[in-house]
Amino acid sequence: MNKNVVVGKTGLSQGLQLCKVCSHYSEQITDPTHCPTCLNKISLRKKNSLQKTWALLITAIIFIIPANLYPITYLLKNSTLYPDTIFSGILSLVDSGMPGIALIVFVASIVVPLLKIIALAVIAFSVQNEWNLDPKKQLIAFYLIDWIGKWSVLDLFVISIMVAVFDKGHLLSIYPGLAATSFTLVVIATLSAANSFDTRLIWDAQTDE
Repeated sequence: MNKNVVVGKTGLSQGLQLCKVCSHYSEQITDPTHCPTCLNKISLRKKNSLQKTWALLITAIIFIIPANLYPITYLLKNSTLYPDTIFSGILSLVDSGMPGIALIVFVASIVVPLLKIIALAVIAFSVQNEWNLDPKKQLIAFYLIDWIGKWSVLDLFVISIMVAVFDKGHLLSIYPGLAATSFTLVVIATLSAANSFDTRLIWDAQTDE
């Protein structure tokens, strides 16, 4: 970190910008250009960061409804289809004597996606409306939810493994349902929303206080 950086103030207020690649501070340049140290592209803030985050969050909110209501898998046994939603699958795991796995699936498939959407929405609201929230706590929440949120892909791996292992032709087969596609879109949308959000906006919202 440069010695001329004042701790407690944003780089924007000090006329400085930070390179996300090499963490080198340089003087602010209005138009996107290149870092003088590593020559990677650099800009003051991600373009339309908040708008992209909201668009992706709304997409996740829309698709999380069918992801939980519709069947995520279909079990074909003796020419009969048996649908399973995420929640019914969790109950089946509990009934089969696997409460530990059921808990993991419940957290990864239901709790984490909902928490991630809520947390990102609260942070985006606080930035947009300049709420008086602790920026450090917001950053911790953001990075924690972003890291945990990657485990939401667990359901997709489970479905893939089940289809590969239990596919026995006409006797026993497993097929992904509509909820599998919806859940995939929720995971992609929330991961993209977190990636689109510029955390520096959290500090910008505090500059007028």
